[in-house]
Amino acid sequence: MSEPTPSVPVAAMPGARLPFSLQFRTQGLPARILFAVLLSMLCAAALIALAGHNPIAAFAAMAAGAVGSPHQIGAALNRTTPYLLAGTGVALCFRAGIINIGAEGQIAVGGIGAAAAALALPNAGSPLAIVVTLIGAAFAGAVWAAVATAIHLGRQVHEVLTTLLLNFVALLLVQQVLAGSLGQKGAGFLQSPLLPRAAWFPRFPNLDAHPGFIIAVVASVALSFFLWRTRFGFALRVAGSSRKAAAYAGFSLPAITWGVMLLAGALAGLAGGIEVVGVHHRLIEGFSTGFGFKAVTVALLGAVEPVAVIPAALFVGLLEAGSLSMQRQIGVPSALVAVIEGLTMMFVLAATVRRT
Repeated sequence: MSEPTPSVPVAAMPGARLPFSLQFRTQGLPARILFAVLLSMLCAAALIALAGHNPIAAFAAMAAGAVGSPHQIGAALNRTTPYLLAGTGVALCFRAGIINIGAEGQIAVGGIGAAAAALALPNAGSPLAIVVTLIGAAFAGAVWAAVATAIHLGRQVHEVLTTLLLNFVALLLVQQVLAGSLGQKGAGFLQSPLLPRAAWFPRFPNLDAHPGFIIAVVASVALSFFLWRTRFGFALRVAGSSRKAAAYAGFSLPAITWGVMLLAGALAGLAGGIEVVGVHHRLIEGFSTGFGFKAVTVALLGAVEPVAVIPAALFVGLLEAGSLSMQRQIGVPSALVAVIEGLTMMFVLAATVRRT
């Protein structure tokens, strides 16, 4: 005779694999995040005042630099796109209890995949050039995430180490391919030749923005539906709450890890590809520096909810787009943006996270 199944709430069960087990309170989430952002801005205003500047003038200059003209709005949206795509992938990993710090490397390898696919197209004028290029970018990012996952699951190395250290390998890989097969001979620094124009993203008239932001928003909304309305999304959320509960329910933890890591890698790779074909129109050394690490900030600001990552990415993108204007006009260092982002993340975590 079988024993009765114990009735234990998932959140109360021990055994989460993370060194810290976090769950996000969803009740009143938008209000708490907004309050956290306001607190961070007040703290930043106090710092500006202590430095002898006018906080109102500084924030006005930052806003003008971010949204003061259609061109500046377009530049801010372009800046936001990689944060949104990579941040959504990182958020899904965090939901599953997997600490993916590898978006930086996945973005870099995605750029390699995009450039290689575009330069290898036999028909440079093909209308499918953009699609093929972005598929190459997403595939390359997923492959790089697969390397980290294979090491993690096969050799039992913590995913923080595998994803973090592979970032530096990916950046060196970009240098290697630009010094070799993908490099432009005779160039003064490491870069690929210009990609075929058929692979360039079009620009919206009078806005100077490419459609990558729209792709990123659609992906975030679709993945929010995936997270909350599919069986795999449910398994992912259960695994993030308790690994033991997920195993007891019959979910395959390796399959969950593979699935979410490949998805996050593809999103980050797509972000790198969009940056290459939408902004630079070539692969250049250092094009991805900072995007992946900032994606972790964006994911946490969005309370690891794909839809909430959209305003979080916009917040970070607009801050960075307006920071140079604030520095030029008021004299406030643009590094203050990093302070605002750090304060915001700290307040958001304090307002939305409970320790289980």
